[in-house]
Amino acid sequence: MDLDRTGLAQFLRRRRESLQPEDVGLPRGSRRRTSGLRREEVATLCHMSSDYYSRLEQQRGPRPSEQMIASIAQGLHLTLDQRNHVFRLAGHPVPERGAASEHISPGLLRIFDRLHDTPAEIVTELGETLRQTTLGVALTGDLTSLRGPERSISYRWFADPSTRMLYAPEEHEFLSRLWVSGLREVATLRGTKSRAAHLKDLLLDESEEFRRLWSVHEVGLRPHTVKHFVHPAVGELELNCQSLLDPNQSLSLLVYTAEPGSESAEKLQLLSIIGASGASTREPFPQ
Repeated sequence: MDLDRTGLAQFLRRRRESLQPEDVGLPRGSRRRTSGLRREEVATLCHMSSDYYSRLEQQRGPRPSEQMIASIAQGLHLTLDQRNHVFRLAGHPVPERGAASEHISPGLLRIFDRLHDTPAEIVTELGETLRQTTLGVALTGDLTSLRGPERSISYRWFADPSTRMLYAPEEHEFLSRLWVSGLREVATLRGTKSRAAHLKDLLLDESEEFRRLWSVHEVGLRPHTVKHFVHPAVGELELNCQSLLDPNQSLSLLVYTAEPGSESAEKLQLLSIIGASGASTREPFPQ
């Protein structure tokens, strides 16, 4: 497939001009003359330099990679059909839809972008964190920075014992069963060639506890609504977790809240103040 420079440039420019800052979770600010988003704002959303993005709209520079187009599609809050269109304009094969896709729908992003004062994250069916709010990073550390099998909480739970430090000890036994049950269900649903099956094989080799629980063939466990964290800075937190599922992409938005007036609510307020330094580490907390 050939790169359609003109078509790509026109599509990106029209999409940028159709979006307002509040559509993508950005402050509007004052003295705004641009009808839509500024190029530098789009570049920030897409995790690229302003110069690189400007060259795309000006029909200059090399053909963007598939990874770059995926980042642009996510930054511009494209639907799946729009994402597929921009991949074709860039001369790349269209990514698959469904469970293997990590493209977050605009609707889910619009909700996420409004959760400024709440710990929240968007996760895959394998427990891989794709997006976190600032307070979400303060709560768990930056889970989006992880790569490879470590992206999945199911894998980290058994392969890295420090992962469990973020969770109350009385929850550990249930969480071990939960992650095994969930991974079994996804591996069965997606098949023997899936990433879930690959994670299962890795853990069967690496963890005696996982092998023991896997042999039980337990399925159907679901997470508790109330979760108990042990944060390294503020101590114990009891948080309610609400989940919003995007069935088309098998992604979930998880939102953590504390009972108003509770000690955990006070600790969340404290975490919002001290969390900026923790978030800046760009690494997950020892868990």
